[in-house]
Amino acid sequence: MSRSTTLRRIVPVLAILVLISLPALAQKYTAPSTPQIGSANTVTADPAVPRPAGQPCTVQLFSNLDFADFNPKFFTYSPDCAGPWAKVVLNADWSVDAGRQFDRTAEIWIGGTNVYFGTTAEPSKTVERSWHTEVDLTDYSTLLAADQGGRVDLGNLVNDTYTSHLHGSAYLQFYPVAKHHQPPVVADQVLPMAGDATGGTVTLNTGSDQLAKTFSLPTNVERAYLDVFAQSQSGDEFWYTCAPNDVAGELYDCGNTGFREGEVSIDGKPAGISPVYPWIYTGGIDPYLWRPVPGIQTLNFAPYRVDLTPFASMLSDGNQHTVAVSVYNANGYFSATATLLLYLDHGSQQVTGKLLKDTLGEPNPTVKENIQTNGTAYYGTVSVSSNRGFAISGYVNTSHGKVQTDVAQTITFLNAQTYNVYIDGSVYDQTVKQNTSLAAQTSTKSSTGLQLDTRLNTWPMTLSYAYNLYSDNSQKQITSITQGLSENQLTTLNGWPIYFSTMDVSENPGDTLLIDPNGVATPMNQTNSEHFTYFDSNLTCWDRTVKASGGTLTSYKDGCGKK
Repeated sequence: MSRSTTLRRIVPVLAILVLISLPALAQKYTAPSTPQIGSANTVTADPAVPRPAGQPCTVQLFSNLDFADFNPKFFTYSPDCAGPWAKVVLNADWSVDAGRQFDRTAEIWIGGTNVYFGTTAEPSKTVERSWHTEVDLTDYSTLLAADQGGRVDLGNLVNDTYTSHLHGSAYLQFYPVAKHHQPPVVADQVLPMAGDATGGTVTLNTGSDQLAKTFSLPTNVERAYLDVFAQSQSGDEFWYTCAPNDVAGELYDCGNTGFREGEVSIDGKPAGISPVYPWIYTGGIDPYLWRPVPGIQTLNFAPYRVDLTPFASMLSDGNQHTVAVSVYNANGYFSATATLLLYLDHGSQQVTGKLLKDTLGEPNPTVKENIQTNGTAYYGTVSVSSNRGFAISGYVNTSHGKVQTDVAQTITFLNAQTYNVYIDGSVYDQTVKQNTSLAAQTSTKSSTGLQLDTRLNTWPMTLSYAYNLYSDNSQKQITSITQGLSENQLTTLNGWPIYFSTMDVSENPGDTLLIDPNGVATPMNQTNSEHFTYFDSNLTCWDRTVKASGGTLTSYKDGCGKK
């Protein structure tokens, strides 16, 4: 029986055992907001970060900042809330004036470490948009234990054409540890990989460009992880629509195929993979698609966590080590940052051990092409696929015995496209069917036994785009998208399940955009819906569906045991 099959069988059984408690739980879960039917304001199906009981201590980071240029805004953070903390949550409230403006990228940094990364909603002429984002920073608690400089990047152009200012406020909530409870285990060191000491992303224009940082690390590293962000920008914004270079010109398309992948290395040696999620921003493809429901994670990106624990003994050897991130097939450009999280062996000053195996190599995607021409159009199919697995193993000798970590992953990627492109530009039809599937298992052998952490991710997307340019210079664009993101996790100890979670997000926007000869755009039959579900063995539950039509919210429904 495969590991994936085992996980799929265990999770439903566990879910049945705890479903009885759901009605009581659902009444205790706090929603991030109450959607307003008929509103054109931005809305998502996303949940708030689950909170523990107790009154949080709050620290304001910045308030009512105005973003109308490309200069970073700086603030000062002081740890005014005594730790340890059961949970730390970053809250941010954003808005954009009614008018005209692009979607913009927003980042918050503390001590040069990225603590928020996302994009903004585009306004309309008459609708000011506001939204709320939250990030669980509990793992980053050590970063917040000392005075730090802070920075906000939200570059924005305001002039006679692009008229809307952006605004933002943010604060941290620190939740106390309940009586007779232990605080969570958090990283002992939180080390940023950014553009400079205050933060900032690094631009990766090509596959050979790197976000790299050389560290002098402690000699007692027991576990290590890297949180990676790689945001597609400019020529790479719609990378999932790109074609192979030899036909990209004929298809009026971007190049380097529709495959991108984040590569992580240590001292030049492959150390992990960070798959790239196809985020679509609120100005993407057709801005009306995302009114009022933006794309999955558009306003609040989630990093991909790479397990570097098999390299712990090497990182602890007293020498400097360079950790680097690149994006395979980058084609101008990706905006990247990362954070290295170290968990130390507090019972020793020197950890020894060995890297036993590393089978991770460079990707070798397969490209297939069948593009033909009849003198009027180029038409046919292209596809790119990547199927590979790897295993990385290592051990450390700690104060509590030998700990061996084996990381095994299988990643399957397919991007299949169909084209019908008229040479005169009057017709452009393109369909993209893409899916990333990842199965990862981390095995940890120690004096307490064998712990298995299994994760299954799937990222499906189908994009259908049909464009017509008519003889009077009027245009019609029909777009429909189905996109998803799911993650299932299971942890067992000595064969017994001790934790599981399941998350699934799906979205389905569509619009027919009519543009008259004067360039005035009118959306027709615009709809969108988003469904977000989450459940775990701690009885944390979320289930919300939002639906929109004609640019306003038409309905929402909450589940989790509610009748």
